[in-house]
Amino acid sequence: MKLIYSPASPFVRKVLVHLKELGLEDKVEFAKVATSVVDQSPELAAANPVTKIPTLVMDNGKPLYDSRIITQYLASLAPDCGYYPADGEARWDVLRLEATAEGLMDAAVNARYERGLRPAEKQWDDWVDGQMKKVEGALKALDGEAASFGDRVDAGIIAVACACGYLDFRYGDMGWRESYPSLAAWYANFSERPSMKETQPPS
Repeated sequence: MKLIYSPASPFVRKVLVHLKELGLEDKVEFAKVATSVVDQSPELAAANPVTKIPTLVMDNGKPLYDSRIITQYLASLAPDCGYYPADGEARWDVLRLEATAEGLMDAAVNARYERGLRPAEKQWDDWVDGQMKKVEGALKALDGEAASFGDRVDAGIIAVACACGYLDFRYGDMGWRESYPSLAAWYANFSERPSMKETQPPS
């Protein structure tokens, strides 16, 4: 397999954490690219028609993209991991948690693009504020659940951790821990896992 990635992306980090936690890292070739919406990587575009990272090229040459599809594929290679329960309430809990974290990451990345890529005279403050309201909504929901996370590891939990890590990376002055102490306490423990320490985005 080949993973086309950029280490600053929280969606990439989610895949990298899965690889480490599942013991699949040595089965993957890593291709680091520099890419953005306005300056797309040719290597990425050749593998993925929508030029999104991460992209995983399987051994049969076919690409997978969207981090949730990639992580489900990786979990299928370790069928006893339980990262995506097969059925029942547990399955929907994991998928909902993953979707909440993905929504947080989407909104945070969109706000970052607006401030970091769009020319200042074209930036839309109300749009950024709307994205950050989504971030706050997700954080409030996750804080309400965090006490139940315990020491479990699954696709939803990993996504939440990577979402928190992205806020630390790109929104260091946000102070989310003070407003969401239950989530912060859980994340303080989970972020000590080797898979999290070894996938921290570049400083």
